Amino acid sequence: MRLAQARLLSLGERRSGARGLPFVASAHLLGALGALLATGNARAVDLPEDRADVMLHSFNGGGVDAWGPALLVRKSLYDKFSLFGTYYADIVSNASIDVVTTASPYRETRNEVGGGLSYAVRDSLITLAGSYSSEPDYTATAFNIDIATDAFGGMSTVGLGYTYGSDDVGRRDEGFFDYAKHWRYRLSLNQILTPRWMATANFEVVSDDGYLGNPYRVALVFGAAVPERVPRTRTSRAALLRVVGEVLPETSVRADYRYFWDTWEIKSHTFELGATRRFGERWLADAFTRFYSQDPALFYSNNAMSETQYVSRNRQLSQFSSWSVGTKVTYALHAVPGSYEMRLTGAIEYWKTNYDDFTDVRNGELYSYGSVVSQVFLTVVF
Repeated sequence: MRLAQARLLSLGERRSGARGLPFVASAHLLGALGALLATGNARAVDLPEDRADVMLHSFNGGGVDAWGPALLVRKSLYDKFSLFGTYYADIVSNASIDVVTTASPYRETRNEVGGGLSYAVRDSLITLAGSYSSEPDYTATAFNIDIATDAFGGMSTVGLGYTYGSDDVGRRDEGFFDYAKHWRYRLSLNQILTPRWMATANFEVVSDDGYLGNPYRVALVFGAAVPERVPRTRTSRAALLRVVGEVLPETSVRADYRYFWDTWEIKSHTFELGATRRFGERWLADAFTRFYSQDPALFYSNNAMSETQYVSRNRQLSQFSSWSVGTKVTYALHAVPGSYEMRLTGAIEYWKTNYDDFTDVRNGELYSYGSVVSQVFLTVVF
């Protein structure tokens, strides 16, 4: 469900970027996938559990209100395959600072559908998936391949993945006029350290090419509004380290650190601490806090004092920091052993974002805002 939060928090902020890695990189990735499969033994890997999730999510903050439903259904076949389908919707009322200072508030709906197939072979799980999303001025299509392989008697799990995405970019008054393409390469390692502790390391490279800005956004040059100009290529890298352990009976803690850097000279740090505890047979509670800090893009300026090839006043490319606190509570509604289990989950998170070099042009003060993300979802495992 963290993906849903990420989508909500990035509403109105198009993420695009740089040129894809060369073909040889894709060939090397496929070769590595083959090598992982070849090292498998006869032990069968477990398929994901059969389940259905129905969620209602909402976001409120910074002048943006968004809500909508989400659905996930997964079913296994012949103990070898697992089919899944997803649906996600954002119903958005946008009056963010970018909108109210350069355009009129608007309402729109974004719909996304997806599906895929997981295949268990020996000690590996291969997943093929695709998705399509549409809104009045933007469409996006993506295809994924992921493989996870157990090694050393299940003490380690190695994962490799690749995603290709293709977007059409437009304006309401102009129609579709450009494109953006995205390539994602990822590597992960989950390692059991002791009977009570586990560590995870993830590394991802994202390359983007095409129109990577926002056709509605303007920049300021000598105080005058001009259309923003950003590079048509971007390559970013991110590394994540996580440690999870049981410190008391029915109680676990976790710590995350993520470092991000890209060719636009953005660098960011994310720290997260969390704890999970079970209360009796029916209750599971989780609480966490997160801190994020970011350096600005090379061409970002709140009000540029010289003409340059690229210029942007996108606040998401500026220097800023944010912190958040959140909690999630799950209650087991009903269970029939060997048949099905039903769970109800509620989650809420509060974000506070402070910009160091982005002012509200209406009053000249540094901009900041708070936001609330909430979710309620029902899960049936069968």
